Amino acid sequence: MTVPLPRPPVVLSIAGSDPSGGAGIQADLKTASALGAYGTCVITALTAQSTRGVTLVHEVPVDVVRAQVDTLVADVAIDVVKVGMLASSELVEAVHAALASGPLADVPVVLDPVMVATSGSRLLADDAVAAVRELVARADVITPNVPEAAVLLEEEPATSREGLITQAQRLAGAGSRRVLLKGGHLEGPESVDVWLDAADGDVVELRSPRIATTATHGTGCTLSTAIAALRPRHDGWLPAVREAKDWLTDALRHGEDLAVGAGAGPVHHFHEQPRWGALSG
Repeated sequence: MTVPLPRPPVVLSIAGSDPSGGAGIQADLKTASALGAYGTCVITALTAQSTRGVTLVHEVPVDVVRAQVDTLVADVAIDVVKVGMLASSELVEAVHAALASGPLADVPVVLDPVMVATSGSRLLADDAVAAVRELVARADVITPNVPEAAVLLEEEPATSREGLITQAQRLAGAGSRRVLLKGGHLEGPESVDVWLDAADGDVVELRSPRIATTATHGTGCTLSTAIAALRPRHDGWLPAVREAKDWLTDALRHGEDLAVGAGAGPVHHFHEQPRWGALSG
């Protein structure tokens, strides 16, 4: 059921910056806007990257990250938080502390455990993985892909639908409240994601057509933010996840219309907007 709101929901994205605009903070703000939410942000890292890859990661000092959070939440009421790139254990711990007390303590959190960019570039230090595992318990929803789930569980990546279900169940057993384990790395005509709510243990398979496209940059960032932006409009998490996945499928379908970059281009966040839609007829 859709919930009427007196104002647009306010989404806080805590993540890294992507100069190419397809992932990270830039993708999160576009996603929030496209879905009728108001996006705010706290930047955890500056990257030098394009559609071809990442050449440099500069971590924002922890005290600057804390100051961004403290200054923002002292003034702006946040409805939902999305957490993305946290490059080091110190950053993970600082963000965890900010989400565990104060104005954000009771705010819903979607955690995208970003570890590797679409291009293959590493975005999380090895010693930060343990801190991310602890942060998982604070999140209302986690959205790992196949390689990220394997790292969190210290297992080999899933290679089948059955493997996805098993690893989603293990993530729930390890403290995750709700898991959306994304199966985009697997093969087949459909992209199958697995949803599991630890409260009831029910597994739901979310299927969509696999889009043949080179425009895949920022898909994880975009999906997790879409879930966050849509959650206040629904009376539960699963309806928000379903709508977010459908919307992302269309964003993937229209990504190549943008013709941005020579590598893995971005998805089309504004594919539903009239001015942008005119590009593809």
